[in-house]
Amino acid sequence: MDYKSSLIQDGSPLENLEKQLICPICLEMFTKPVVILPCQHNLCRKCASDIFQAANPYWTNRGSSMSMSGGRFRCPSCRHEVIMDRHGVYGLQRNLLVENIIDIYKQECSSRPLQKGSHPMCKEHEDEKINIYCLTCDMPTCSMCKVFGAHKACEVAPLQSVFQGQKTELSNCISMLVAGNDRVQTIITQLEDSSRVTKENSHQVKEELSQKFDVLYAILDEKKSELLQRITQEQEEKLSFIEALIQQYREQLEKSTKLVETAIQSLDEPGGAIFLLSAKQLIKSIVEASKGCQLGKTEQGFENMDYFTLDLEHIADTLRAIDFGTDEEEEEYIEEEDQEEEESIERKEEGHQ
Repeated sequence: MDYKSSLIQDGSPLENLEKQLICPICLEMFTKPVVILPCQHNLCRKCASDIFQAANPYWTNRGSSMSMSGGRFRCPSCRHEVIMDRHGVYGLQRNLLVENIIDIYKQECSSRPLQKGSHPMCKEHEDEKINIYCLTCDMPTCSMCKVFGAHKACEVAPLQSVFQGQKTELSNCISMLVAGNDRVQTIITQLEDSSRVTKENSHQVKEELSQKFDVLYAILDEKKSELLQRITQEQEEKLSFIEALIQQYREQLEKSTKLVETAIQSLDEPGGAIFLLSAKQLIKSIVEASKGCQLGKTEQGFENMDYFTLDLEHIADTLRAIDFGTDEEEEEYIEEEDQEEEESIERKEEGHQ
């Protein structure tokens, strides 16, 4: 017997109750046994089995002798993921309260008479109820239309059988759609996981790359400081030597200037005796001062610092060639370097012989 809302007045408590007793899969009133999901929504066990099988096509059937494993599907009402044990939908608890309410509802509905005009009537034959379905024209009609009316030459079928068939077809479509949605949701979850892992891996390799370049920067800074220190040390040594020479020449110049002044004063001496007493010693001092002018000098190119020049072009080329590579490429590169080094050693040994 088909229990429809048309049996009850619109807005009545029983009609509202009926809406709460509709299965979201088959869109019919729950068929016992009724199972309750962990999210507290209810399903016909058959409908739950249909969507479970659609979402888990390789799940071992109940009663098989093979070892069984659980599966999962999503509640069609709230999309909550339901995880099953090895018993499948038979492991879900029955909702006896809902089943009892359904029994009471059906008893109440069966005691109510059909309301007048509750069954749709034929437009062509106003006294005839629509009770058959025209398969040719794909529309419901009445028996009089088949016998005398527009559907006389058409193929027809009982309305109830077509109704149940399309209900079943729609339920199957819903099950397939729900299962498809579960698969899509699974793919989305996998893609979201893939996106998250990709971000984590990218962050990790970026950190590792930054650390390796920081090590290179540190090595370059350390080498730069070392080489600058050597240049500074050489500069200080040369400047110190030059300053010492300058100081020596200044002292010599001061002595020579004093001797010149003394000699000029001696030349102005009118007395021959007095002049002769000092002239001989003065001449000797001037001769010795002239010999003392042979002080140290800087060699040609002393100020040149070109020997501190670096040829970094090959290192720059190596840095420009830095790129990501596999372990196999690195091993091949190391093997090539070892081979070149061995060939170089062999050539040197042949040259010595």
